[in-house]
Amino acid sequence: MTDIKNHAGHGALLAGFALLASQLSLNAGAAVAKHLFPLIGVEGVTAYRVGFAALLMMLVFRPWRTPLTWTQAGNVAIYGSVIGLMNLLIYRSFSRIPLGIAVAIEVAGPLTVAVLSSCRPRDIAAVLLAVVGLYFLLPIHGHADQLDPVGVAYAAGAAVCWALYIVFGKRVSVMHGGQSVAWGMLAASLFIVPIGAVYSGAVLLTPSYMLIGLAIAVMSSALPYTLEMLSMRSLSSRTFSMFSSAAPAISALAGMVVLGEHLTPTQWLAIASIVTASALTSLR
Repeated sequence: MTDIKNHAGHGALLAGFALLASQLSLNAGAAVAKHLFPLIGVEGVTAYRVGFAALLMMLVFRPWRTPLTWTQAGNVAIYGSVIGLMNLLIYRSFSRIPLGIAVAIEVAGPLTVAVLSSCRPRDIAAVLLAVVGLYFLLPIHGHADQLDPVGVAYAAGAAVCWALYIVFGKRVSVMHGGQSVAWGMLAASLFIVPIGAVYSGAVLLTPSYMLIGLAIAVMSSALPYTLEMLSMRSLSSRTFSMFSSAAPAISALAGMVVLGEHLTPTQWLAIASIVTASALTSLR
C-alpha cells in the first residue's frame, strides 16, 4: 500500500513539473510570436502555430492507428476548436496589451473551473481577490496607462476558451499516448489555417517566416499541449488549475525579458492578486 501511495505521489510530482515546463515553453513561444505580428499579422502567426503543431503531432503520434469512437470524435472536435479559438483570441490580445496582463485576464477561465468544483469559504475569498485584481486591470479608470479595451475583450474570450479546454481536455486525456493532442491540433488547424491564409496571403510562404513559425509551434503548442495532456492524467481539474495559476507571472516575466514590457506597480499587484486567487482555490 505504501508503494502504491509513493508511486501516486511520484506521478503527481512529475505531472506538476511537466505542467510548469509547459508554461515556460508556452510563454517563451508567445514572446517570440509577438515579434512576428507586424510582419505577417496575428492570424498568420496563429496559422503557423496551429498548422505546424498539427503536422508535427500527426507525424510523431500517428493517431490514425487507433480509430476514434463517435463520442471521442465529438469531444476531439470541440477540444480542437477550443484550442484554435483560444490561440487566435489570446494572440489578438497580445497584439494590443502586455503578455502578463493578457494572461492574468485569461487565467480567469481555469479559476472559474476550480471555484465551480468546490464552493468553500476559501474559494469565495479567492474570487474576491481575483475580482480586485481584474478591477485594476480593466480599462475603466482613465489613467495614462489604461489598457486597450479591445485587447482586454480578446483576453476575456480566451479565458472562456481556457475553461472549456480544461473540461474537454480532461475528457480526451484518457485516450492513448499523444493521440488526443494530435487529433485536437488537427481539428484546430482545419479551423484556423484557412483564416490565416485569407488574412495573410502568400507572405505565409516566406521561408524565413516559416522557420520562425515552426519554432513557435514547437514552443507554444506541440510541447506544452503534450506536457499538459500527460499531466492531466495524474492531476484533477482543480489541481491542474492551481498549477496554471502561475501563468500570469511567468507571462509578465517573459514579456519583460524578451519584449521589454514593463508593468506599473499597480498592474503587478493586480497580477499577484489573481495568481494568489487561483492558487487559493486548490490549496489543500
